[in-house]
Amino acid sequence: MKDIPLFPYDIFTPDAVRNAREVDDEVREFAPAVRLSDGTVMIARHKDVTAGLLDWKSFSSRSRPWHDPNSPRPEILLTDDPPRHTQVRKVIQDALSPRALERTKAVFQQAAEEFVTELRSREGEAVDAVGEITQAFIFRVLPDVLGLPRQGREHMHGFSQMVWATMGPPGELFDEAMRQDFSAVIAWLGTACDRDALDPDGIGAEIFRAADRGQVTMDEAKLLLQTVLSAGADTTYLTMANAIRAWALFPDQYEKLRADPRLLRGAFDESLRWDSPSRMAGRITTCDVQVGDLVVPAGTRCGLMFAAANRDPRYWSEPEKYDIERDTKHSLGWGYGVHGCVGRVLAQTEAQALLGTLVREVAAFEIAGEYQPWMTTVGHGPISQPVRLTFA
Repeated sequence: MKDIPLFPYDIFTPDAVRNAREVDDEVREFAPAVRLSDGTVMIARHKDVTAGLLDWKSFSSRSRPWHDPNSPRPEILLTDDPPRHTQVRKVIQDALSPRALERTKAVFQQAAEEFVTELRSREGEAVDAVGEITQAFIFRVLPDVLGLPRQGREHMHGFSQMVWATMGPPGELFDEAMRQDFSAVIAWLGTACDRDALDPDGIGAEIFRAADRGQVTMDEAKLLLQTVLSAGADTTYLTMANAIRAWALFPDQYEKLRADPRLLRGAFDESLRWDSPSRMAGRITTCDVQVGDLVVPAGTRCGLMFAAANRDPRYWSEPEKYDIERDTKHSLGWGYGVHGCVGRVLAQTEAQALLGTLVREVAAFEIAGEYQPWMTTVGHGPISQPVRLTFA
């Protein structure tokens, strides 16, 4: 077997993050597995990433590249393997089940109607698809659904930065993030996610009731709530912003969607494939694993690269094209296997409300300014994308 080849440059510099699509695709085409200068191995082809996500025994979640157990971000669920992972995951599955979320549909929908009505006054202006539409909507409504107190919600963006900035390797972007003072964010998380601070009818309180039943400890329930707060916000607003961006870039697909709004679920899932909000998931190998004609040794920290795999031309036809009728059953945007996105129903409920209302009310989207990438090493997507809305 051949040695895993060394990739020739750092894929986490600011320039690499600005051009993450091209960089990640280059990693995928370089070899079935590539070694970074710090010894981390990146795997980026659809077949191999899928196999790695399904084989949790060989690709364990208990340790990952650049893993700092003292990180300020909440660590639970994604950092466990079965059987513990299965036990903890059930708490979130129950709290976010379709039946449990039935009440929240009306909350999200009413908020979306009010939000889009407000946007009407901006018709013809350049509006940021992230900061003024998708992120603004999620940050307004998600804390209500979770039952968080109103005070301190201005820290939501800082929480996003804290979680994602600390996932990557040491370097310019990591160091810049670490120079930020997250103390106010951490203090807010500590109080806002306390059981006594929560609305008893919210999802957060339901997670704590699982602790009453002995499924998790009280401390774990708090960590799970913080995890849902992050996962239900960041990846969702990025994916919805990418959907709006795709509708502007592929107007024929948006016309098709407006003609048949029942295609919205597929349109949302395709935006998750077309430009995934996470570049990779971290794992550590527990045994020697063959990837193509290479062997990844036991004890190697690896990155399973979602975004590159979702554009792998070996699997996808015309992967750069946004196609709302594409079969995305094997897209890796939701993860795969035991770590598949447990908050999928919540994200789809959020998207159905906001994007569904936009599709009904907005006749066309137009790019109105330059795309600005979110400058974190692992999180991926626009932090700003000006668009112009033409209402029906």
